[in-house]
Amino acid sequence: MTKAVIAKGKKRTESTVMLKPPNCPTSILGCWVINHTHSAKKSGKFIEVTGKFDVNVWYSHHDHSKTSVFTESVPYKDRIRLHYRDEPVSGQEEVLVEVIQHPNCTEAIISDCGEKFEITVERELLAEVVGETKVCV
Repeated sequence: MTKAVIAKGKKRTESTVMLKPPNCPTSILGCWVINHTHSAKKSGKFIEVTGKFDVNVWYSHHDHSKTSVFTESVPYKDRIRLHYRDEPVSGQEEVLVEVIQHPNCTEAIISDCGEKFEITVERELLAEVVGETKVCV
């Protein structure tokens, strides 16, 4: 008996979040994503990853006469499907989640209504389940 990776899964997600700043934006000057945190738990043949990140948008308003930075925390929940190599022998399994691509802004535009930001964020996660398995030598 030894500990080994008995199941693996990987998921890339691209999602769009709508953010409403206090001032009507004229243009977007910059956008970045920071403070990513996450936790994971096993649920059947899936790993459920719950996390959040902060989106910061630097924008101009009042006809390009003023600038501001708007910050909002965005929660997410991802389900990563597991592909088993071995069936678990005991119920003592450890869930590991590695961030391959931290949340990153790929596009930031002002919505058609002119009052909100449409921010496209991508992220990629790798999940592994470590458990006891039998090894034949």
